[in-house]
Amino acid sequence: MKTKPPLPRIVAAAVDAAEISPTASRTLWIAAVVAAICGGLYGYDTGIISGALLLITRDFHLTITQQEWVASSILAGAAVGSIGFGWSSEKFGRRATVIFVTAVFVVGAIACALAPDVTTLIIARLFLGLAVGGSTQVVPTYISELAPPARRGNLVTMFNVAIGIGILLANIAGLAMKDSLGWRPMVAAAALPAAFVFIVMFFLPKSPRWTARNEGLHEAVEQLSRIRTSRKSLQKEAHEIHRNLNKGNDPSEKGWKGLRHAWVRPAVVAALGVAFFTQAGGLEMMIYYTPTFLTDAGFGPEWSLMASLGVAVVYCIMTFIGCMVVDRIGRRRLMLIMGPGAVLSLVGLGLCFSMHPAAGTIGSYGVVAFLLLFMLFNSGGIQVVGWLTGAEMFPLPMRGAATSAHAAMLWGSNLLVTATTLQLVQFLTLGGTMWFYAGVNLASVIFVWLLVPETAGASLEDIETTLRKGTFRPRLGHSPRIIDNV
Repeated sequence: MKTKPPLPRIVAAAVDAAEISPTASRTLWIAAVVAAICGGLYGYDTGIISGALLLITRDFHLTITQQEWVASSILAGAAVGSIGFGWSSEKFGRRATVIFVTAVFVVGAIACALAPDVTTLIIARLFLGLAVGGSTQVVPTYISELAPPARRGNLVTMFNVAIGIGILLANIAGLAMKDSLGWRPMVAAAALPAAFVFIVMFFLPKSPRWTARNEGLHEAVEQLSRIRTSRKSLQKEAHEIHRNLNKGNDPSEKGWKGLRHAWVRPAVVAALGVAFFTQAGGLEMMIYYTPTFLTDAGFGPEWSLMASLGVAVVYCIMTFIGCMVVDRIGRRRLMLIMGPGAVLSLVGLGLCFSMHPAAGTIGSYGVVAFLLLFMLFNSGGIQVVGWLTGAEMFPLPMRGAATSAHAAMLWGSNLLVTATTLQLVQFLTLGGTMWFYAGVNLASVIFVWLLVPETAGASLEDIETTLRKGTFRPRLGHSPRIIDNV
């Protein structure tokens, strides 16, 4: 019978010195929920423009180009913030960066609410975007590095659920406040939860992985003992962290330089590709412009805002369901199951729009039905996985730079879609635009099938091992699952 090799002395000493917290399970959940509220802030701050844009256009007499700038300026800021805060998360740590990001959320939300003209509003939303981008870079990474392998997908995708809740609350605020309070209180409301997260984060654990690399293994195990419920799991994880620290001592593997290594390339292609299709598939277009689309198609403003609320409800429900099942079904399988449904929904939506249905006719109900079906398949599939892949696929030495690149890809493709949608509709018509995005979703299904392996159940260290061994990518005749290739 095989006996397990003894733990390295430094690991054994660190584990012996640690005390398992009696509230470890609760602390892990609190950390995941509080950090995920940043996702809610992202969802609210980006989603609120859906209802507010009609009011802002009326107040500031915006042209189509100015409407696109108001909607997309936050995304330009997010693309910059995702890069800048990547450096911060490596230098000062994941928790410290989340604290700073929430401070920017507070200031940015208040600045947007007080903007006296469209230029100031665009600048304020650009600043607010720094926090939005920073949160999408650091929060999934922070939660991923806290979570045990079996629950990582569930806990990280709480960020997605929070995005859905934020979008839903933004749409409710848009309906409730549009006549009574106007758009300024709608925008300012995001400052309160941001201030809450800012305070609570001071009392939560640091990332054990970041701590091991920057403060030492003893300190990392101390942080890990606050969120693990058994000494056995603490020993196993501490040993894996120590083993991978020894692998990642090559200076050429650290930061942006590390992404140039050939053995890392399959993860870069898979994660950045999924990131691109997460945003380029058209979901953000629906979130930002549903009221505008339906109003231009002849639906009344009230009816259009109600349909937009329906979009937010479906997004919220499906991301929650995806969060619950992503560890059991798997990341790859979930995208392959839901992706074809998104393609067919957009084809149907394009057909309905091409018939120019009047409000209240069968065609108009078809528009709403296919719109909601698209949200169901897209938000329950690739949207659940999009943020998760960047948080779990990259090796520790280059994780900060890689997650910055991942978030920048998300926001860059989001900006591309948002800044061109209304002009694309003018060029291709509404129906043609939906068919264009159906093609993008079809391309995403093919991409996932060919290049994205299954990472469910694998530890962050297991994923790094398969990259170093060259067994990360799905290959004909081989298992697409990481855990089988370790």
